[in-house]
Amino acid sequence: MDQNGSFSAGTEDNSSADGEALAGVTVIVCASCRDETGSDAHPRAGELLADDTRRAASDGNIRIHTVECLGNCKRRLSAAILRNGCWSYVFGDLTVTSGADLVAGAKLFATSTDGLIPWRDRPASLKCGLVARIPPLDLLKD
Repeated sequence: MDQNGSFSAGTEDNSSADGEALAGVTVIVCASCRDETGSDAHPRAGELLADDTRRAASDGNIRIHTVECLGNCKRRLSAAILRNGCWSYVFGDLTVTSGADLVAGAKLFATSTDGLIPWRDRPASLKCGLVARIPPLDLLKD
């Protein structure tokens, strides 16, 4: 995260006029994730997942960013879906072709009225790959 609170490493935005709700959703993909063999070869599996996610989001207004590590190495390919003022989600056990699932989850999130991604409508990879659901800071009242 840079000093402005943005995820700047390897970022790319995808935008169109498909809806203001989608503009509030960001998908973050761990570009440094390796495949199941643990190979250091480039492009890494995380980079391939980021590319697949960008392709899947090319007709929408969902921001796609990459970061160097989400710290979820035991669950391999990882990504997060964020929306201001809502719960954030971290997913693992993804594949290099999970981009469409991440975009589908982001679209569900964008249209959610309660700030949650509805479990029942999620793609299977986002149901079984859920690592964490993190509350928005303004929800914490300690």
